[in-house]
Amino acid sequence: MSNTNEVMISVDGVGKKFCRNLKRSLFYGVQDISREMRGADLANYPLRKEEFWANRDVSFELRRGDCLGLIGQNGAGKTTLLKMLNGLIKPDTGHIQMNGRVGAMIALGAGFNPILTGRENIYVAASVLGFSRKEIDQRFDEIVEFSEIGKFIDTPVQSYSSGMQVRLGFAVASSLDPDILLIDEVLAVGDVGFRTKCYNRIYEVCKNAAVIFVSHSMPQIDRLCNRALVLTGGAVVYSGETGPAINQYNKLFQTKAREWQQMDGIDVQEISINGIKHTRQIDLKGSDPLNVDITVDAASAVEKVEISVNFLEKSYDLISQANNRFDQKYISLQAGLNHLHLSIDKVGLGSGLKLLSIAFVDANTQKILFWAHGGWELDVTNDVYIPSPGFNTLAIENKSLDATPSFKRPQTLNAKRK
Repeated sequence: MSNTNEVMISVDGVGKKFCRNLKRSLFYGVQDISREMRGADLANYPLRKEEFWANRDVSFELRRGDCLGLIGQNGAGKTTLLKMLNGLIKPDTGHIQMNGRVGAMIALGAGFNPILTGRENIYVAASVLGFSRKEIDQRFDEIVEFSEIGKFIDTPVQSYSSGMQVRLGFAVASSLDPDILLIDEVLAVGDVGFRTKCYNRIYEVCKNAAVIFVSHSMPQIDRLCNRALVLTGGAVVYSGETGPAINQYNKLFQTKAREWQQMDGIDVQEISINGIKHTRQIDLKGSDPLNVDITVDAASAVEKVEISVNFLEKSYDLISQANNRFDQKYISLQAGLNHLHLSIDKVGLGSGLKLLSIAFVDANTQKILFWAHGGWELDVTNDVYIPSPGFNTLAIENKSLDATPSFKRPQTLNAKRK
């Protein structure tokens, strides 16, 4: 992505507050209008009853050629920030400057009149962006071709599926030469083929525009964005390079995940890999097995336990996985401490920093007992084995019990090589 010195988006100390009670919200709105008319600075007023900050003191600049990933937990204020950038709502504090034409996909079907046809909505949306009818005519066929809904272009949008609305909305937003493109999670609705087209289009748009991309998919953020902003509680907790931002995003869930895991009756107290406790570096030569020892403290006995072990790239792309559900060779856990030994043949991770995820599921109820997504880092050296498409063996032994069942794991996925 080429960069220039031209600033497309400037956000300085922006904040937005809402009220949880509708009637109070209307009353507060009248108060705020009155205060603004008197020239008062709303930033200096304390929160009133049932008010909260959806965004607070957010600042950043985005230049032409940048793609900014906006990430955070649900309710962190991402969509509110995008709506302020798009002019749908007014910030209570701070200033926003948008330089150029804005294309936005902030909510599914946003900006579409459900009674109008797809054709009519294209002309309405493009007219709002300042295009003449002649200019829209020149781009119309391109928009329809990209959206892949040509047979339904004269059908009212209210009869479109969610995927069709996404296709049309993204085609309009990205085909009209926007200087700024705002995308808020809506691509998750589309099918794989269309998402691929969208990602390629975003790369093209980024050459001459600034893009803000909101997603909970860290592989997407890692691929598309050259910068990222992490929000929590409406405030910025990290702004900078994408890799550290993804790490910061995942740290937000560690405390909550630990509380949730213990509530569900299992706590993984210790991980040892190839004899190294809390491993940071392992040496795999050729097809050496990967040995994982786990100490599990179970609040109560579990008769049938499914164990899933996933290996991920640092961008959270899946490399390979192991699971005993497919051949139903489950293990059991006793109340108290359980010492599990896992031996995985020919794991084929490839050298470099990898992540390990482990999940325990009650096979009878399908209740998740424990889940640590990318909870441990593996710094792998000397692993040159390329996974084959066949089945590899994963053996599990509960040293606290007499039974030592083993099982095969599913087909190893081709690793993404960096």
